Amino acid sequence: MNNSEIDAAVATLKRGGLVAFPTETVYGLGADASNPDALKKLYAAKGRPAGHPVIVHLAEVAQLPQWVREVTPAAQKLMQKFWPGPLTLILRRAPGVSDAVTGGQDTVGLRIPSHPVAQSLLKKFNGGIAAPSANRFGRVSATTAQHVKQEFGDSVDLVLDGGQSEVGIESTIVDVTGERPALLRPGHIFAREIEETVGMPLAAPHGGSPRAPGTLAAHYAPNAPLMVMEGDLLLELATSLARQGKRAAVLARGGLQPMLSGLTWISAPHDAAAYAHDLYANLRVLDTAGCDAILVEKLPQQPEWAAVNDRLGRAAAGSRPTST
Repeated sequence: MNNSEIDAAVATLKRGGLVAFPTETVYGLGADASNPDALKKLYAAKGRPAGHPVIVHLAEVAQLPQWVREVTPAAQKLMQKFWPGPLTLILRRAPGVSDAVTGGQDTVGLRIPSHPVAQSLLKKFNGGIAAPSANRFGRVSATTAQHVKQEFGDSVDLVLDGGQSEVGIESTIVDVTGERPALLRPGHIFAREIEETVGMPLAAPHGGSPRAPGTLAAHYAPNAPLMVMEGDLLLELATSLARQGKRAAVLARGGLQPMLSGLTWISAPHDAAAYAHDLYANLRVLDTAGCDAILVEKLPQQPEWAAVNDRLGRAAAGSRPTST
């Protein structure tokens, strides 16, 4: 990434435009977090509900006082351990932080990404960039620049290409406003790692917990109906669909691909981190295969699979129902 591209992106943001850029998690759709008109444009481009908060991306911890009014001891420990990186912290917002960023709440989500392109952009911009995932609201996140272009076309002013995202799923979100931190969204950083860092067990989210991005029951969804099931049921349903002249698309963890007409089949990695890295790209491939249903083989329930199980559960809830 050359300096002229970063300069062009900074100029675009400063005049209220939208810039998609890579982070280590997924691609973000960025707007100047202190510009109300830019934030309106961001929400409109995504089709995002006005009350759904966005994450503000910063270059360094020194910028925090502009955005938060207190940093708890637990937050300090997590910042020291995981920033820059795939961790979003929910903190009490400072006076003057826009309701458009916070969804009208008294809290704000902040992250310092580690991707070198994101870092270069944030340092040169020298301000907060509101950057939800670069996809239409509720749909499959983008992990390449090409995904962003396919999703938005000309409605995004500039797309910075930083290659495929390293992690592949959105950041872990932790609420650090209470006596004990609470995990609001699982991600690449596990609950166990958070507990070890802060030296206490995590609290459970509750009705009074802050609303956080990507935590609606239906989210991350492809256009085709998506169902998660055991491997033997998956093969049975794929066969049933084929007999009805329908097309199935399968994300499997193992087994031999059956010889069925109209079947699109992807064998996913067995490692949790590799599975997460490929997840959204795989879902996009399956969703463009002209299928009547996407069938995903059920994953293990161990802690390292918590984040991808979370994403697939919300994707299934957000996709259209199907009949067989």
